[in-house]
Amino acid sequence: MTEELLGSALVEEATKKSGLVWVRGTGPARALWHVWFDGAAFVVGDGPGEQPLPGLVDGGTAEVTVRSKDKGGRLVAWTAAVREIAHGTEEWDAAVAELKGKRLNAPDGEAMTGRWGRECRVLRLDPRSSTTELPDGSLAAVPLPSAATTRDPVPSGLPKLLLKRRKRR
Repeated sequence: MTEELLGSALVEEATKKSGLVWVRGTGPARALWHVWFDGAAFVVGDGPGEQPLPGLVDGGTAEVTVRSKDKGGRLVAWTAAVREIAHGTEEWDAAVAELKGKRLNAPDGEAMTGRWGRECRVLRLDPRSSTTELPDGSLAAVPLPSAATTRDPVPSGLPKLLLKRRKRR
């Protein structure tokens, strides 16, 4: 019983303090921003301009890995029950109020909660079990396919321009 209570306390504190959690549903793990509220982690996404939530289905489970905010190392991993929160309910309103405070650089400011209600999903990740044991091998994974590209090579004249500016000062 004591081990369960300590595990629950570690999950809550670590998840509260971490800005990102790694969540794996049926597909590969993804880093998601979240908010800890009412004993669970809440995430919003799957809409235009929001984080993707692939593999997270209502009624399913997910593996959540929490990293240390200062060192970036793995602190705890926990299994979550995934539940989609219905728009317009008291629970949705309370969760969105918390999420709104954590959302950075929203393109539509105050109107984002309305957009979330129309176009996004709000998911509750309820902790079911946890582990602090470190894995045997590396958890490194091949980067997911993306439309993002690395920048183009530096133009040949740019270093000369930058050096001239430094010399004038």
